[in-house]
Amino acid sequence: MSANNAFHIAVLGGDGIGPEVMAPALEVLRKIEATTDLRFRFTEAPAGAGHYKETGKSMPDSTIRLCEEADAILLGACGLPSVRYPDNTEIAPQIELRMIFDLYAGVRPARLIPGVASSIVGADQKGIDLVVIRESTEGLFASMGKGVATENEARETMVITRRTSERLFEFSFRLAERRKARGRVGGGLTCVDKANVFKAFAFFREIFDETAKRHPDVRADHLYIDATAAMLVKRPWDFDVMVTENMFGDILSDLTAGLIGGMGMAPSADIGDRYAVFQPCHGTAPDIMGQGKANPTAMILSAAMMLNWLADKHDLESAAEAGERIGRAVDKVYAGGIKPFEFGGRNGTADIANAVLAAL
Repeated sequence: MSANNAFHIAVLGGDGIGPEVMAPALEVLRKIEATTDLRFRFTEAPAGAGHYKETGKSMPDSTIRLCEEADAILLGACGLPSVRYPDNTEIAPQIELRMIFDLYAGVRPARLIPGVASSIVGADQKGIDLVVIRESTEGLFASMGKGVATENEARETMVITRRTSERLFEFSFRLAERRKARGRVGGGLTCVDKANVFKAFAFFREIFDETAKRHPDVRADHLYIDATAAMLVKRPWDFDVMVTENMFGDILSDLTAGLIGGMGMAPSADIGDRYAVFQPCHGTAPDIMGQGKANPTAMILSAAMMLNWLADKHDLESAAEAGERIGRAVDKVYAGGIKPFEFGGRNGTADIANAVLAAL
């Protein structure tokens, strides 16, 4: 779309509860549209295990073209345990999109929302507000579909490149700088690796240290992955921004989601130099599909992340304000006592969606 405040959004509902959580997110964006100068055009397209089962492809070429032409991409959730490729791996167009569009920065915020209980003692007083930045195009995932397995052994190859690592670290330092400018006290950027064992991670850390010299206002440090995991479940409030390799980031982002209530509370974005995909961290949850129990919060907050990204990309303050409005509305709803089935409560998809819409 041509106007600076009008955006074409590709919508990939996906499988399982993906379409169920996507619908409330689109309602929220339509509410934003009705109360601001922002304009959206949503185009839905197929992707996922269901499409693979019907056609033999995870997504058609038309979906890829749509994503290429759109201003941003919203994705629900893709993949079903019962539908697999011949090599027994799951259908994962979300990973394919990262590779196709070079979405190297996987941004996984974890913020404990008022009214949501954490498994960590003291979190309700100290708070949790951190970001895991996961490199999303290489690392161990570079071997996806390329591994070798024989009767006696299997091998996968991890790839770390200078070009991707330099862009990843620049992105991460800039995010840490923005968080500091917004008032984050005692923050900084932590490189999470296993440089004491693997040459690839020593290389990763070396590039991090080179980049840190160009950002002297951000406190930069390192932690090994095992120490990071141990510290996160003891003192998560000590962390601000973390940057790490793909597989480590995959694991850490699930761990940090668990600290803030669960996967249904965890939004995410996969961002490149030109394109970006926004989706919840959770999967397709086929066990609750069609029951109205899915928590749409992560999808709604992912839509807010999309608005913030569009605001930065197009220098559009109204989009940033809209993203903040959504975040405040979600905070108000949970502070007011809403409790999803995910937490053992009785509030389903419609309850949460309607409450957020009312809070807006």
